[in-house]
Amino acid sequence: MPITQSILDVARRHPDRVAIAGEGGRLSYAELVEDSRRVFAVVDALHRAQHAAPDTESDAEPAATPAAAPEPAPETRGIPITAVSIDSAFHTSRIIAGLAGYRAVSATIDPRWPLEHRVNVIVTTGIGVVVSDAQDLAPALRARGWGGTIISLAEFRAAERGVGDPDRPLAPPPTVRDGDEAFLLLFSSGTTSAPKGFLKTRDQYRANVAVSSAYLEPLPGVHTLAPGPVSYSLTLYALIECLATGGAAHMADAFDAIEMARRVSEERITRVVAVPALVQSLSDAARRDPSRFGSLELVVTGGANLSASLRAGLASVLPAVRLISYYGAAEIGFIGDSRGGDGTLIEVYDGIGFEIRSDAGERLPDGEFGTLWIDAAACSDGYLAGTTDAVLRGDDGWATVHDQGRIVDGKLQLAGRAGDIVVTGGHKVALPEVERAFEGMHGLSAGAGAGIVCAIALPHPRLGSVVALVIEGGADAPVPGKDAMRGWARERLAPQFVPRQWYRLDALPRTVGGKIRRAETVALIESGEGERL
Repeated sequence: MPITQSILDVARRHPDRVAIAGEGGRLSYAELVEDSRRVFAVVDALHRAQHAAPDTESDAEPAATPAAAPEPAPETRGIPITAVSIDSAFHTSRIIAGLAGYRAVSATIDPRWPLEHRVNVIVTTGIGVVVSDAQDLAPALRARGWGGTIISLAEFRAAERGVGDPDRPLAPPPTVRDGDEAFLLLFSSGTTSAPKGFLKTRDQYRANVAVSSAYLEPLPGVHTLAPGPVSYSLTLYALIECLATGGAAHMADAFDAIEMARRVSEERITRVVAVPALVQSLSDAARRDPSRFGSLELVVTGGANLSASLRAGLASVLPAVRLISYYGAAEIGFIGDSRGGDGTLIEVYDGIGFEIRSDAGERLPDGEFGTLWIDAAACSDGYLAGTTDAVLRGDDGWATVHDQGRIVDGKLQLAGRAGDIVVTGGHKVALPEVERAFEGMHGLSAGAGAGIVCAIALPHPRLGSVVALVIEGGADAPVPGKDAMRGWARERLAPQFVPRQWYRLDALPRTVGGKIRRAETVALIESGEGERL
């Protein structure tokens, strides 16, 4: 069902049902409909003001010629783009939800991205209005000749309060829009490389919600807690799927274990959607006071190959809570999930086509590593030309984000991104498999906690590259010795997978979402930052 249709239906049948809640406010479905009329009225006025004719009758000295209003990326077919780049998850959520029922494209930009990344995505995609409290953004955009409008959250809320006056009427009620119309602009990771922009049409999001509804249980009336920035695709998807199915989306600016326990208890949360890095924190919070999590039934986390120790840790403190680890890509949508063990084998969802192909594009037999290609109705049409020349879809319509894997017994086994598979001595080695081998070794972990490991490949004059293992922890950290780790690895890995070099770093480099940056880890080791064990 279209998200706007769901919002309107629930507002009519259950007007007081919670739609969005978080630090900063709470909206019922009926209130969300009225709030959206104010949100669009403000946004529409800001966009229109950029094209208003200048006052030619004033006696004032003419100012410098203003920069031209941004033209939205041609892929939007002329629909104005509004971006939200603030810390408040509640206000980000209500603005994105409020614009969904209008001719508008919305985007969320992580305010923690480097300034250069934020400026580039705004300029190259033609974003016209930005809600942001960042003091460095406006001058940087002006220096690039951008003629759009930046408005702070406080200014935006003040403008909303003025809507309803005779000269500033409410916008018409939201309506269900055509399915082929773009309404969301998303970005690939903006932490280590220039973000790539791509659009999602309403039909593509409806297809994604249909998959989610069948497997991830965003049911009518269900209270879902989604802690973390709405700029994360996982959090944004949680918001959309909740509203599209008549559920309640409880948002949080950041993850705080004590606050999470309070909200689960007081708001009767039954479902949590969070990045894998937060599963350990959830387990730790439940271990301190399991009674506060009595209402919780399901934890949904994104990312394949979830650490078995994380799954076991949650089960030990909350045995009645189910854990689903799904695999997907923001560009493509939900692909499949795992529900037990270390999550290395993924059950691909019905209706999703998947193949493993060689670099030449040929389909590979089961068991061979290669590039994963997906056929899904939820897939974006492609990256915006203004942000990259990368190709998402092939000539046959199938898509890839260059994840690597193989098919085993009809299931998908992921090996990571292209850089996660290396060749050493003529053998292909999947670095995530090396990391998983250390699951269960006292003092080490492939997931969260002390002694986290990261497998990398380092240049070697004879073999091309060799596998090395980097352990996180200072000199006083209680990690196993090199001989013990080598012996453990030899019992569990093929010879070519066993690390030949061992290092220690005080802290592994991570993205803002908590993922380890493998390439940056290599750079630190090559520059001599790590301690050779």
